[in-house]
Formats: sequence, structure tokens, C-alpha cells
Amino acid sequence: MPGEALLEDAVPERIVVVGASAAGLTAAETLREKGYDGALTLVGAERHPPYDRPPLSKQILTGAWAPERAELRDAGAIGGLDAELLLGRRATGLDVAGRAVLLDGGDRRPFDALVIATGAAPRRLPGCDLGGVHVLRTLADALALRECLLGGPRLVVIGAGFLGSEVAAAARRMDVDVTLVDPLPVPMRRQFGDRIGEMVGRLHRDHGARLRMGAGVAGFTGAAGRVVAVELSDGSVLDADAVVVAVGAAPETGWLAGSGLPLGDGVECDDRCRAAPGIYAAGDVASWDNPRFGTRMRVEHRQNATEQGRAVAAGILGDRRPFAPVPYFWTDQYDARIQAYGVFPPDAETAVVSGDPADRRFVAAYSMQGRVTGVLGWNSPRELIGHRRLVLAEASARR
Repeated sequence: MPGEALLEDAVPERIVVVGASAAGLTAAETLREKGYDGALTLVGAERHPPYDRPPLSKQILTGAWAPERAELRDAGAIGGLDAELLLGRRATGLDVAGRAVLLDGGDRRPFDALVIATGAAPRRLPGCDLGGVHVLRTLADALALRECLLGGPRLVVIGAGFLGSEVAAAARRMDVDVTLVDPLPVPMRRQFGDRIGEMVGRLHRDHGARLRMGAGVAGFTGAAGRVVAVELSDGSVLDADAVVVAVGAAPETGWLAGSGLPLGDGVECDDRCRAAPGIYAAGDVASWDNPRFGTRMRVEHRQNATEQGRAVAAGILGDRRPFAPVPYFWTDQYDARIQAYGVFPPDAETAVVSGDPADRRFVAAYSMQGRVTGVLGWNSPRELIGHRRLVLAEASARR
């Protein structure tokens, strides 16, 4: 349509970025780095300056870092963006036809191009309103949980994926009594399968955590408004002074209801991260067609937020290349750094291609129908770099 062509070809006079974390800030910085000198607005729901989220479940939680160290940029760098910075403001709606973002308080911010980078929100369980039950997504969440852990509570962590496993490890480093609960038989099975999950489980047990795998949560018991126990689906009860619910996150798309944008598991975008002409999405909230793997993806990892933020900024300024990364992510637990490159289907075959799992230093390759889809390194950063070519070669062959 002629109108769509105009939106794609013209350099926008006004760009609004909703979401002031890694993806949104990177998009804003990339626009300026590429010479964009028009009006730029960056909207953030939190009052804090933009900060990094991965340290929240590790360095911030244990106190190894002061909160300020997690800030992504100092005040000078933020000021250098020459942007209208609206912190502590929440987007409440999107008028696509009128090209405006609606903000709390009734304000509107008009745009010619929009970046949606509102991230994701923690999923909750019934009973999460009891005192002592925590989720972890924001800096305020991390500081509140740290204050709780300093009291030495009996902690139950529900969910043994990335976040739950990292919280359990951080809490054990603080000498907190920890029980890790998950309905699957081993930790991180959804991410890496049984073999690696068994190793993660042994790692936690070796450091004194108790694991209750294969049991779901039936409910919470409270007294005087605070949690005192977690009831499991097998009928057992875990005494608890504190609980962390880490059962995944849902993309923050509620404010987009009624906008007409395609919403499913996030904002559904094409292979250039466009949800509509002049409207892009980046980070945890974005679902896009990755042509490298021939599938739709929504990736909740830090590296993707940065890469996608750069890609949408370039797209706004005329770059027509698809966004086709090979996902890279990592987790730090106790003395283990687990790094992963590619995709890890649940039914993939796993083979060790370097090192020895008995030494907790190895690289494993994940394959489907003879093709390598991902490689995982356990305390083997150099070796992993050498094996990334297996994923790149196979992914390139599929394109």
C-alpha cells in the first residue's frame, strides 16, 4: 500500500521507545549512533535509571554488587542521548491509526516510528499475595528478596529453570536453607534435557540444597498473612518462611489490547521484527520469524535483547535485512558457568564433543536428524567458541 511504503521509506521525525531496559535503551543508543537526530522519547515503567537484569538473581541478591553497579549507563551517557526520558511512567494503550502511545495520567506521545520493548512479567501462582512470597523481575524485587534472605529463612524456590536455579544457588551462597521444587524430574529439563538436568541437580545437592523434583505445588499455607508452608501435589508439606515463585514470565502486552497489533506469545512480528508499518518490537516481548531456523521465536535472554534492539533501530532507519541470530545465553550457578549457543529441542540427541562431564568441564552438541542445532559448554568457554561453527554451519544450510 502507498501509505505503508511512505512509512517504511521516510526517516521518522519522532521515534518513541516504550521500555527502558536493555532492548529499549540499546535501540535508542543505536539510533543516535547511526546519526538519527530527530525527536526521541524513551519511556520506562520503573523509576530507576535503566539497569541490567541478569545480576539481580546473582550479584545483587548476594550483595556482591551494590545496586548502582547494575546500571546500564551512567547519567552522562543517558543525558548524551538527547532524549525525552520518562521514567516511572507506564504505557496504557496504543493508538495505531493516530500514531500515538497513551501513558498513565492521560498523556499521549505521538510517533512516526515506535519500538515496543516492554519485556515480560513474572507468572504468579494462587497465594502469591501472602507475605514472604516473592517473585524476581525488578531491582526492587531483588532488594526485597535480599533483605528477606539476610534473616536466614527456610526458603522454598518453586521452579527449577534458569531463574529458580540461580536464586537457589545465590541463597545457598548466603547459607540459607533452600528447597528447590519442580514438577519435572530434573532441574532445567525444559532448557537442556535430562542429561544436563541431572548434572544441575547434582550440583545443587553438592552445595547443600534439597531438591523435590517431580512434584507440583498444590497451594500455600499462611498464618497472620504470611506464608508458613508450601503444599505439594504429592500431599507433602514443606515448612517455609519465604518462597520464591519462578515459574516463567509472560510478555507484557496487556497495554496493547485493542490496538489491532497481532498478539500471541508476545508481539508477533515478521522477520524484520515489524508488527506493523513503522512499529517494531524487541527483547522479551517480541515474537518474530527467525529465517535462520525457519521458525517463530521469542527469546528471553540478555544477548538477544541487545542484538534485537540494534536490529530494530537499523530497520527504522532503512535496513531491510532480516533479524536472523543464533541465540546465545548462559547461567552462573555456584562454580559452574553453563553457556549455550543455538536451539535445544526437547527430543534432541546429546553427545559430548569435548572434555568430560565427570570433570564438570565439557562441551555437548544437541542434534536433530543428524543436524547440530545447539552446543552447550560447562566451564568450557574457549572450547565452546570452537564448536559454535557446528551450529552456524547447519543453520546456514537450512536458510
